[in-house]
Amino acid sequence: MRRYAALLATALLAATVPTVQARDSLGVFDDWGAFRDPQVPRCYAIAQPDEVRGSRQYRPFASIGYWPKRGVRGQFHLRLSRAMAKGQAVTLTIGIRRFRLSGGGGDAWARDRAMDAAIIAAMRSAREMTASSEDARGNTIRELYLLKGAATAMDAAALGCARRG
Repeated sequence: MRRYAALLATALLAATVPTVQARDSLGVFDDWGAFRDPQVPRCYAIAQPDEVRGSRQYRPFASIGYWPKRGVRGQFHLRLSRAMAKGQAVTLTIGIRRFRLSGGGGDAWARDRAMDAAIIAAMRSAREMTASSEDARGNTIRELYLLKGAATAMDAAALGCARRG
């Protein structure tokens, strides 16, 4: 129950809509949750890291989003625990695969749809993923995500928005 409350709080904080709106829970699957914002509409799978190295400036999360009206399916987004140094990238490691994400501040995304698809495929077959970068002081940012439940949460989010739009 505590994990569910934490996921719901993360989902609400992760919202980009300026006003607070009700979100529908599509389910909590181990370390991942799936939610739908009917007003936007959008759906997403989301998780908090299991382990964070160093101090926190932001509440970190990883998410996979679906925006049916925009034709966006399976977009990876990462919020780090603190801002990365200017010009730094985020390295996402999933099993033996490494992805260099683009972004700035505390946010990072896949560079294109092909990378989004590759990240999702890697997430489906791995046990964990690690996001790492460097902050402005030269300190390592490292966050570990457990992937148990990620595939089911991503499927629930995709289905939650399959007939919406």
